Amino acid sequence: MRLLLIHADRIEYQARKQTPFAESGIPLENSLEEGLVAFSAVESMDEDDPQSVAERGAQEIAETAEKLKVDRIMLYPYAHLSSDLASPKVAVQVLTSMAERLQDAGYTVQRAPFGWYKAFTLSCKGHPLSELSKTIVPEEGAKREGKREVTHEWFVLTPGGEKHEVSAYMDDSPFGNLVKKELGVALPAGGEPIHVELMRGKELVDYEPRSDVGHLRWMPRGKLIRDLLADYVLCNVLAYGGHPVETPVMYDLDDPAICEHAAKFGERQYRFKSGSRDMMLRFAACFGMFSLMHDMHISPNDLPLKMYELSTYSFRHEQKGEVIGLKRLRAFTMPDMHTLCSDMDEALRCFEEQLIMGWQSGKDLETHLVGVFRCTADFYAEYHDWVQKMVTLSGVPLLIEILSDRVHYWVAKVDLAAIDGQGRPIENPTVQIDVESAVRFDISYIKGDQKFQPPILHCSPTGSIERVICALLEGTANQAVPSLPCWLSPTQVRVLPVASRHVPTAEQVCQRLNTTGIRADVDDRDESMNKKIRQAGMDWVPFVAVIGDREMEENFLTVTIRKRSEARKPYKEEMREDRLVTLVKEETAGKPFRPLYTAMRLSRKVHYI
Repeated sequence: MRLLLIHADRIEYQARKQTPFAESGIPLENSLEEGLVAFSAVESMDEDDPQSVAERGAQEIAETAEKLKVDRIMLYPYAHLSSDLASPKVAVQVLTSMAERLQDAGYTVQRAPFGWYKAFTLSCKGHPLSELSKTIVPEEGAKREGKREVTHEWFVLTPGGEKHEVSAYMDDSPFGNLVKKELGVALPAGGEPIHVELMRGKELVDYEPRSDVGHLRWMPRGKLIRDLLADYVLCNVLAYGGHPVETPVMYDLDDPAICEHAAKFGERQYRFKSGSRDMMLRFAACFGMFSLMHDMHISPNDLPLKMYELSTYSFRHEQKGEVIGLKRLRAFTMPDMHTLCSDMDEALRCFEEQLIMGWQSGKDLETHLVGVFRCTADFYAEYHDWVQKMVTLSGVPLLIEILSDRVHYWVAKVDLAAIDGQGRPIENPTVQIDVESAVRFDISYIKGDQKFQPPILHCSPTGSIERVICALLEGTANQAVPSLPCWLSPTQVRVLPVASRHVPTAEQVCQRLNTTGIRADVDDRDESMNKKIRQAGMDWVPFVAVIGDREMEENFLTVTIRKRSEARKPYKEEMREDRLVTLVKEETAGKPFRPLYTAMRLSRKVHYI
């Protein structure tokens, strides 16, 4: 169980929409003054011993309430604290039992209903004990696995080596929003994310009603962006020395290693029967790469061994009510690199290199990333100077989470995120140091007469392709003139003939631009100039070149440059065609290129929505 305990001046909630697991008999709106709010997520491991979890959870809440000298408690089910949730039946059982135990101990207890989407407002007191996070594991499970209660310590490190309390960063900046999300502080409720309207309005991608929820269909403009992002990651991975591979999307759960690794992700899986075999669809490329590594003869000279796969598709059976747009899907494309290292020192060096790749992707994609670094207390005690080096290397403050014990396969990881138009993080690049999988999948190398089962890095240099596009679209909310990076724009140059007599010249210019490696189209429709200009603006075309009588006679183009324009104040330059080519090439230098996926003539454009 995950607990986030908030000493609150006030909390009030309203249940708005029920899920199939909605609980009845609990007030659908309520409030609490001067009390302790216990945000709670019951996890899959709690199903081993629900009563011990309820007992220990109630004890933890009561001990905190006693320290705060409060006698009023609100239990608030909050699934967002964990990605490995218990079944609704067990969750309600644990929450009900906790409430009864706390009432028996003399506390006034209110409980928010389980299985409802709720709007709530919260006012948190600002003292050292006002925000605490706890992890409770089943007593029998803890004894069996040698686990202790896991606590979380949070602070911020700056590039200059200063350590700060998290409260100093809880503002409305991108980093402040990340801090608030990680600490479980409620962010303002918003409507539908802006990228959902944009992804359809720009004819990039849409929901597929004939598939499962969270599965999408891509139209040519969106498919082009998606392919360019895949090319971008592949180019970077190849330059880094990665070896591309391709592995299956489904695996046999009767394999002990597969079953154990899958259990780490609880119920977020597509599972099915194939004859008499229990199978699952992969949630990342781990299974296939680890199987490859297991079957290989690995020499110390091969290390670090970097395998890469564009995992199309990865599958996670996310909760139906949380699946929306490109941010949370059930089928997604994950650039996934795994690096088998000789030892921890080499893992740290590779981590540093891959962290740099993650930050660079934020610059190349203009997604303005912020980050959190997580590790165990033992790891931090041994490598705290290295952790500070990672912050200094990043050049920006990082939120630090220290776990008292290891509860995952990793001992250290970094997560970088963009921030959406409503101030909520979008997880993008990640790097993790995995100390379990080499043992679980029996991956080893021999040096001398010794067998080594070394650490493995998991790295996604950009995060899922879909979330990158989500971040790109959400980022336009903060732009006066919304745009994509030129190298990702489906049309990089649009040529606008003023009248029909200018169309042949405009088409010739367009054809020449395409032969130089620029995606150019021509608006040859029989429409007014204002309508053509408006359409180019709606398509976010970076460079719009107008050809009229004077341009034809004097052999130049009147070009509107979107990046230099302001709202209702377009920036225009008169230039020769070769100058336009130079400007586009400067904007796209070092980035992958693909030709147009749509018709060069807008009169032939197909409308998908």
